[in-house]
Amino acid sequence: MRHIPKSPQEARHAPRKRFGQNFLHDTSVIRQIVDSVRLSRGDNLLEIGPGLGALTEPLLAEVDGMTVVELDRDLASQLKINIGANSHPDFTIINDNAMHIDYRALATQIGKGAFRVVGNLPYNISTPILFRLLEFSDVIIDMHFMLQKEVVDRITAEPSTKEYGRLSVIMQYYCMADYLLTVPKGAFNPPPKVTSAVFRLTPYQQKPITAKDETLFATIVRETFNHRRKTLRAIFKSVSILPSLDDDDFAKAHINPQARPETLSVADFVRLSDVAFDKVNG
Repeated sequence: MRHIPKSPQEARHAPRKRFGQNFLHDTSVIRQIVDSVRLSRGDNLLEIGPGLGALTEPLLAEVDGMTVVELDRDLASQLKINIGANSHPDFTIINDNAMHIDYRALATQIGKGAFRVVGNLPYNISTPILFRLLEFSDVIIDMHFMLQKEVVDRITAEPSTKEYGRLSVIMQYYCMADYLLTVPKGAFNPPPKVTSAVFRLTPYQQKPITAKDETLFATIVRETFNHRRKTLRAIFKSVSILPSLDDDDFAKAHINPQARPETLSVADFVRLSDVAFDKVNG
């Protein structure tokens, strides 16, 4: 069946697979997303991947100004026309890769304080972008993103569920994670193969619990979930990259050595990491 463009803007720009482009067009969903962000006029708003501006225009109506980052050169140029950018004195388009931007320097340059970030991220590179943004959590108030529902379920998952894993632990170590709404395939053009969801990440300005060595903590989380069907005792005995822990070490961490990774909370992983750190550096 021949594709019929949803709008004049879409007629001028065919979605590009290499950029993972799926354009949001459902006005009801767009309104729900904008409302969920709960903006104030003076917010320092940053949108990543604005595309044709479906979210940009209603977001811009809520604030005095905003900055957008768009990788696609054609879209960046067309966005100025689509939303009448010239009529907004405080609207900036950055044509660059979101993975390459120094958000701390950008916040200083703009001079309006920490960012509130919104985006419909390309699903094929969403996780690297999230980890990149965590590096700048000191200049980010919160982040509202739309991703495939499966990934959002993992980010917001509770322990002892099938969705709970490395992404859950790392994201929840650095941020409060909230599932906001489900977005059907038909809300996009072209419709993606997966259902999407919107979620909020609020970086902790002061983490509830902090690992003594965050690199070791991240390594333990990654390696244990790489062997999630094994018990913790077996994992720490067989994985050479991890410190060797015995039952006394697990007792110090208040963790059952027969437990499996998906049963541990973020705080459990931090205690386990700290015991491992003390053993290596003791």
